[in-house]
Amino acid sequence: MVYETGNETVDDALERVMAGERLDRTDGLALMAQPVDALAEAGAAVRDRFGDGTVDACSIVNAKAGDCAEDCGFCAQSVHFDTGIDTYGFLGPEKILEAAKRAERDGAQRFGIVVAEKGVSKEHRPGEWAEVLESIRRVRDECDLEVDASLGILTEEEAAILAEEGINHYNHNIETSPNYFPEIIGSHSFEDRVKTLEVAKEAGMDLCAGVILGMGETPTDRVEAAIALQDIGVSSLPVNVLNPVAGTPLAEEGVDITTEEIVKTVAVYKLLHPDARVRLTGGREVNLEPDEQHLPLEAGADGILTGDYLTTEGQSPGDDLEIVERAGLEPNMDANEFDPEAVKDRHSDAPESSTETASAGVEPSDD
Repeated sequence: MVYETGNETVDDALERVMAGERLDRTDGLALMAQPVDALAEAGAAVRDRFGDGTVDACSIVNAKAGDCAEDCGFCAQSVHFDTGIDTYGFLGPEKILEAAKRAERDGAQRFGIVVAEKGVSKEHRPGEWAEVLESIRRVRDECDLEVDASLGILTEEEAAILAEEGINHYNHNIETSPNYFPEIIGSHSFEDRVKTLEVAKEAGMDLCAGVILGMGETPTDRVEAAIALQDIGVSSLPVNVLNPVAGTPLAEEGVDITTEEIVKTVAVYKLLHPDARVRLTGGREVNLEPDEQHLPLEAGADGILTGDYLTTEGQSPGDDLEIVERAGLEPNMDANEFDPEAVKDRHSDAPESSTETASAGVEPSDD
């Protein structure tokens, strides 16, 4: 089948992707300069060709809030910034299982256990490490969900244990391009993040790693981040949009991105990563109008983070299902055969919310 958008640059790139060729940095930069309508059409064609025709939903739990020693300029949980969030220690297996069961009822296919700190250390905090493993086992054994984790930097031993316990995806976002990364984070390097992703992949886990848009990066930075993710090899690529939290450095600067740029970036990412789930995650509710949220899905996105984020509220899973349907797509039910209409009815009557156990900022880094 021949796919044509009427734009020569886009059509050339699309033909090569359909033939199995991997696009490079030059291609990405050229595509970013093309009209959004042609890019959206191409992104959707790639998703239809290489995807399964569904939108995969994940949910996360903020398993330990605040007091992180890192200085990520977007993060409400850093001790370097006065953001006024509630802080708490590791929730424990029971509360994490409660959050997972709620996510399962709401139609999530995967559930991520997130701890915002440099790393959950088996050596230095063995008690917490043991609770993390017990939480993974409880969710794995008692829910029809894929279990994911975002626990910061990993050693090879820790990664091997997590893989053996059944962690499906390990999340560790790169946030932005290698060149722009030092403008946002000073307490660790881009290479530190890449190393952990490599360790997790070597242990046998799939990778979930993505970006935050709207932090002052250029379109070139957005492309270079996607190329870095090509080299790493990801199967889930979360696209966050900055949701500025008062007290963080980036809140003073505001968001620097338009709806058109968001849609363009999603489409280009799908062309650069045809085999990955390009996942709409945090910040979409505050950066896109309700009648715009379906547009990135129409441009090739085939994943979504549903429910709350790390420290901020999302919209209801019922609303998310309606956005998926508005884009002409269907929810993934491979792991959890839920009733979409029941989810929408339940949340229209009495939305479920729990700041202690619900996920709450971006997946899982823009919070």
